[in-house]
Amino acid sequence: MKHDPQRPSRVAMISGANRGIGAAIARRLKEEGWQLSLGVRRPDEIDPALTGDQVLVHQYDASTDAFDQAWVEATVNRFGRLDALINNAGVMIPKTVIEAEDADIDTIFDINVKAPLRLARAAWPHLKSTGAGRVVSVVSLSGHRVKSAKTGLYSMSKYAALALSHALRKEGWEEGVRATALCPGMVATDMGEAAGNIPLEQMTQPEDLARLVSMALNMPNTASLAELNVNASLDDYY
Repeated sequence: MKHDPQRPSRVAMISGANRGIGAAIARRLKEEGWQLSLGVRRPDEIDPALTGDQVLVHQYDASTDAFDQAWVEATVNRFGRLDALINNAGVMIPKTVIEAEDADIDTIFDINVKAPLRLARAAWPHLKSTGAGRVVSVVSLSGHRVKSAKTGLYSMSKYAALALSHALRKEGWEEGVRATALCPGMVATDMGEAAGNIPLEQMTQPEDLARLVSMALNMPNTASLAELNVNASLDDYY
């Protein structure tokens, strides 16, 4: 979708925007004329293509609660509004539920579940005020099934992340906030390369997920997309 110069530029926050899926989403939305607030752990490593007058780069670490409120406030101070939150930051710890220690469980739930909830809380008043706020959470098909024992801990967190997305959908419905869970299988990213057993070119590409995020953000309130399940290979159900 091309940017309409007659339409005020909407503002989106994207966590984990320095690479992979997050960077692809940011590139897509920048091309469409969105104003972007990019949350990254290392701002000095941001892609130069994701800079400019329409972009704010803010330090963000999903493993701590030290950045959520400050990032939202910086976004609204810079752009005057907030229309969309895209929860993309995540972590994979390849351990079975028996192997995982409490520290592993705390880490994966802090990043994959509690961090997107904290951001949603901080952004909520601004999303509601637009009458058409959007929350897109990059979850995973692992939020629907446990593919292997080694993905058990990851799946636990993604089941919770999927439930969070649906809870936000219920929470914001009357105020026009629509929440979508994007649930891909194997994606051609660093995480996908480390975990996958198929070539990167046979995995879902980050740019294709960015197209789906754009679609979800641009659908009207009367056409809510609760989930987008995406796969590059034949699965039992997906």
